Amino acid sequence: MSDGQAEDPAADAASAQQAVDPRLLEILVCPLTKQPLIYDRAKNELISRAAGLAYPIRGGIPIMLPDEARPLDH
Repeated sequence: MSDGQAEDPAADAASAQQAVDPRLLEILVCPLTKQPLIYDRAKNELISRAAGLAYPIRGGIPIMLPDEARPLDH
């Protein structure tokens, strides 16, 4: 049940943009290629150029599942 408040897309976007721990970014690699990832702050994603995928970050947590990644635009 809802608490009576309407969903706020801006609030959802703000929570999705939570900062990722820089120490975590240093150790994460692409699960497919084992290559380093690039943090795209504007899109809130981790980019694997080697795999051609962008892994989403939700609530400050990187979702490192290939099925959840989007293909990069070429």
